Amino acid sequence: MEVMHRTARSLVKKLGSVSEITRSEALAELRLMTKNDEESRLIIAEAGAIPYLAETLYSSSHDSQDNAAATLLNISISSRAPLMSTRGLLDAISHVLSHHATSSSPSAVQSSAATLYSLLVDDSYRPIIGAKRDIVYSLIEIIKRPNSPPRSIKDALKALFGIALFPLNRASLIDLGAVGALFSLVMKDGRVGIVEDTTAVIAQIAGCEESESEFLKFSGVKVLVDLLDVGTGSSERIKENTVGALLNLVRCGGGGVMREVKEMRPGAVEGIKDVMENGTAKGKSKAIALLKAVEGGAKKWDFAVQLCAKPLLTDTNRVSQTGFWGGVELVALRWSMLKQLATILLSLFLAFSSA
Repeated sequence: MEVMHRTARSLVKKLGSVSEITRSEALAELRLMTKNDEESRLIIAEAGAIPYLAETLYSSSHDSQDNAAATLLNISISSRAPLMSTRGLLDAISHVLSHHATSSSPSAVQSSAATLYSLLVDDSYRPIIGAKRDIVYSLIEIIKRPNSPPRSIKDALKALFGIALFPLNRASLIDLGAVGALFSLVMKDGRVGIVEDTTAVIAQIAGCEESESEFLKFSGVKVLVDLLDVGTGSSERIKENTVGALLNLVRCGGGGVMREVKEMRPGAVEGIKDVMENGTAKGKSKAIALLKAVEGGAKKWDFAVQLCAKPLLTDTNRVSQTGFWGGVELVALRWSMLKQLATILLSLFLAFSSA
């Protein structure tokens, strides 16, 4: 361990060298150390590397910028506090992101956006980063730019998702044009991974009062309903995100959203049914809650909500007594009952809708 401390101090000292070659070599070694050795990350941070790394993000050398950004990302995975306590770090990250289309290297842009996402795992940092409008604006610009590399778009989306997890950041995201950029990405980018990440951000932003008018302006509800239609072939994650977005819109919005949601085509309702049957526990609960909201809080969904809220195995002792295959049979039985119930409830919903 002492050897690692000495190595870290030596490399950090080289970062302050007047020789560009010496600095570049030290950056490359620090990147490798922080990638391969988790314990080295805090040691390197405590040795004083972060201010030098932040300063290097302004470098015109793409190699130096790449290595500095990647090292910061590696450190952020296990040592977030030293980064957030370093003065000027967020400004340096903002610089890289804001020059994504010009002087910044794509790799540095991706590492910088990924560093933000890593920092945003700590919910106490979400209001701080969300308040940096220059960062938020640059992330939105990255997903808007047609020529942005797919990796840059995905990392920017993840950072936007982390920012949107803090409710008070959502109005700012809307104000800076996130909604239009996100729906444009959904309609123009057919890559499943991109659409999955995009709808995850949309679902979070939908959870504020300001979302209704913005979503209606960009025909957002219609786009979401299209994604639910079984004919579009959306992935399960996309459909779950879409159900979550519509539910948030209904809860936070007014009559305009509710009217559009009530006009959902049968194919979209089939998509909700699929989430009810095959989604995660949260997805099932949201799907039924959405149908309840559309039906004006109809009581006929209450039993389904309660059933979906329960784990499939409620008596672990019974499973252990019956053995492994007995447990499997119990799971299969409960799952079969749940699917049958979902089918019955959907039929009731369609009957009420057509009445």
